Amino acid sequence: MTGPGVRTSDLSESALVGIYEVSKLLASPNRLERTLAGVLGVLSSFLDMRHGLFALLDKEGEPEIVVGSGWSEVNAKQFFKRLPERAIGQIVATKMPLVVENVLASPVFEGADLSGWGPTEGEPFSLVGVPIKEGDTVVGTLTIDRPFAERSSVRFDHDVRFLTMIANLVGQTLRLQKLIARDRERLMLENARLGKGDRPAASDNAKAEGIKGIIGSSAAVKAVVEKIRIVAKSRSTVLLRGESGTGKELFAAAIHNLSPRHGKPFIKLNCAALPESVLESELFGHERGAFTGAAAMRKGRFELADGGTLFLDEIGEVTPAFQAKLLRVLQEGEFERVGGIRTLKIDVRFVCATNKNLEEAVQKGEFRADLYYRISVVPIFLPPLRERKGDLAPLANEFLRRFNVEQGSSLAFSASAMDVLAECGFPGNIRELENCVYRTATLARGSEIVGKDFSCRNDGCLSAVLWGGSHDDPQAAARFAQPLPIISSPKSPGPAPGVAETAPACPGAENCGVGGAETRNERDRLIGAMEEAGWVKAKAARLLGLTPRQIGYALQKHDIPVRKF
Repeated sequence: MTGPGVRTSDLSESALVGIYEVSKLLASPNRLERTLAGVLGVLSSFLDMRHGLFALLDKEGEPEIVVGSGWSEVNAKQFFKRLPERAIGQIVATKMPLVVENVLASPVFEGADLSGWGPTEGEPFSLVGVPIKEGDTVVGTLTIDRPFAERSSVRFDHDVRFLTMIANLVGQTLRLQKLIARDRERLMLENARLGKGDRPAASDNAKAEGIKGIIGSSAAVKAVVEKIRIVAKSRSTVLLRGESGTGKELFAAAIHNLSPRHGKPFIKLNCAALPESVLESELFGHERGAFTGAAAMRKGRFELADGGTLFLDEIGEVTPAFQAKLLRVLQEGEFERVGGIRTLKIDVRFVCATNKNLEEAVQKGEFRADLYYRISVVPIFLPPLRERKGDLAPLANEFLRRFNVEQGSSLAFSASAMDVLAECGFPGNIRELENCVYRTATLARGSEIVGKDFSCRNDGCLSAVLWGGSHDDPQAAARFAQPLPIISSPKSPGPAPGVAETAPACPGAENCGVGGAETRNERDRLIGAMEEAGWVKAKAARLLGLTPRQIGYALQKHDIPVRKF
């Protein structure tokens, strides 16, 4: 392309073909380093060059990515040693192309280490470099070198024009990738802000506790809230433990809102919702071209949460391989983006959550012991709904209020409806209660929700189907009543903290004993308790030391009709 006998028209036509080939490479969804290495390969076909080098700069003007001819993952770092720093500095400072006919004789490179630049040490060579611009800012450089020859035999002017056009294409590609990454980051922060603003309005109970969105005044909830108030002031990592559906995300948000970091981002991620490869990119971010489809540099959740709080839900589900990667970030606050070599430092408060028995997982080798000790600095045990006596009614009313606001209705619970709710153990906890209220309110026929509106009164309870139970089948109902294994609070009697505990099962038709008496005595005692309680199951249950559900099954077993007053 640059020989002395080449006509200008031939040079222009060849340049157009080269630009076309380069544009196809830049439009491909490959890793950026591989794309730039491919561009240099194309340039070698159109220019009389030995080596080419792309140097992309960070915001401080320091080389961030350096790609040379023959680039690969193995020799990537070697190109930093070949970087002509003086040439790069002059191009960036002047924002103009640089042409050096003989590098060895140029004062610009006097005293510079030029080892590794050519096939023969000490062989003179020429260098041509052009800036890669984003607007008026130099974001990188493109340099090539060739064996030294007399000026009459080298057409530097054509090469400079051609390289400038290539640099413009690369600059536009980088600008587009940055815009995409910036928009994605903005959308993620906006979603986090909206998620924070969309949290439920505080009810009277919540206002009394001073924590937005947490409803309840039971002793169990007050104990958790008090602990959260103390823990929120520190920077310690918190591990929220409890059954699924107990509101771990709300309590994590409360820790953030009560902490000195409340003005910074609250970023959340469900670790069980993504495969390991995607999870790594989501948490650590990735560099341009780190993998197929990584068209732009993208910040991960760690960077987005810098200065704030990062909530890692379902942390017990991450793979052992990924646990090792998490450990370094939690210990040192350092990480590298996927495909990057620069170590980033962050200041993040970690709040983790799990419904898994991590102690058992550690014993089985499914969870790293060192990571367990790192995340379980301050464990907080969230009580299941069945242990939050007195909170069921306020929660149900709050869910119904939200339903009314969303649907523009004015439904209310009747006394019979509240009795039905009181009888259910809700193994799915608050989430199941919310679904139950919404489902029943949607199907309610009148302006007031009554007992017969509930699915469990029409043999359509989804939880009964899930747990293999039915109110018409006492044995199956007993299986349904078996709750999930729970994590016991240190204040609760029974096993030590962290040991799986199974709540007492509701008895079936064969083993439903009231007070341990014979069948006839069982019936008499049951009727006596019901009469004393005015035929209110919940009161009778307290008298006999049972649950309302057990009373319901006992009444069904002994075929005792419930009297209505």
